[in-house]
Amino acid sequence: MKGLSLFSSAGIGEYFLARNGIDIIVANELLEKRANLHKELYPQCEIVVGDITDEIIYNKIIKATKKQKIDFIIASPPCQGMSVAGKNRKSEEMSSDNRNYLILSVIEAIKDLNPDYIIIENVPLLLKLVLKYNNEYLNIEEILRREVGAEYNIISKIFDTADYGVPQHRKRAIIRMSKKGKVWNEPPKNELYTTVEEVIGDLPSLESGEKSNIKWHFARKHDDRQVEWMKHTPTGSSAFDNKIYFPRKKSGERIKGFNSSYRRIKWDEPSPTITIRNDAISSQRNVHPGRKNTDGTYSDSRVMTILELFRLTGLPDDINFPEDTSEILIRQVLGECVPPRLIEVLVKEIIDDKN
Repeated sequence: MKGLSLFSSAGIGEYFLARNGIDIIVANELLEKRANLHKELYPQCEIVVGDITDEIIYNKIIKATKKQKIDFIIASPPCQGMSVAGKNRKSEEMSSDNRNYLILSVIEAIKDLNPDYIIIENVPLLLKLVLKYNNEYLNIEEILRREVGAEYNIISKIFDTADYGVPQHRKRAIIRMSKKGKVWNEPPKNELYTTVEEVIGDLPSLESGEKSNIKWHFARKHDDRQVEWMKHTPTGSSAFDNKIYFPRKKSGERIKGFNSSYRRIKWDEPSPTITIRNDAISSQRNVHPGRKNTDGTYSDSRVMTILELFRLTGLPDDINFPEDTSEILIRQVLGECVPPRLIEVLVKEIIDDKN
């Protein structure tokens, strides 16, 4: 099958589609830096850079896609309007945020291109999002059913990527759509989780600012005080729990914060969700698990390396990002992506009558 990717970012979620018989021939991404990464990963794909709500850009996407009949759309509309750290936004507040209406461009593309299969994915709040639509307040599934429900089966569910072999807990709302008469089963869950130790336990230890001779395995440089706090923080714990080496200001005053911050992850579980701020020790649950030293401190007082993040996302070590790609840009696209293994197990369940 041939496909279209909308709101593609660097295309991380698409990574395993080609080996499952889906060739993304056209993609759209708003931000040029992310689009350039997409070009590196998928040089044969035509990428249209720009705002899909701009009529010229939208028409360019549709024109490029109609050169070849497509059967598949994957769309990941931006989630900034839906996810707010520390609280759930009210329906009225979300319905007034223009970013949440980008989903309507996906519906327009479905109508124009008439594909057999569609995946719309986003943060779990996607399924609770209510938009003002034709003077009514409707959720996304209700809008889809009104607009294309006569032609498509529509199934929505929240999936945790750790249930499907990804060594990372990451919940995503997935809306699967298939033409009436076509079959798209739900994938079975794995019996066992893949753990952090299984995928990164073989990599050499690194301290803040150190480098190895392995591509993408180098440690960010952190503030010496943060390093000291984490040296005294056991695997799976937060520096906020320390009695002596807890986060404090230069004045000595204790820093206020949640104990999800300055926290080491665990070896024997999938990692927590990798966030867009995976570069910062002070962010949520993203410090290396570490190993206990002979003096009672813990090694690897740092955030995960790029290579470790690749593995925790389910990507291969030799993914072809250019070596001069900004470290922060890579961290951002990994922090906002859907791990590709989830998309892979979903498309494997398509029973296509063309095969």
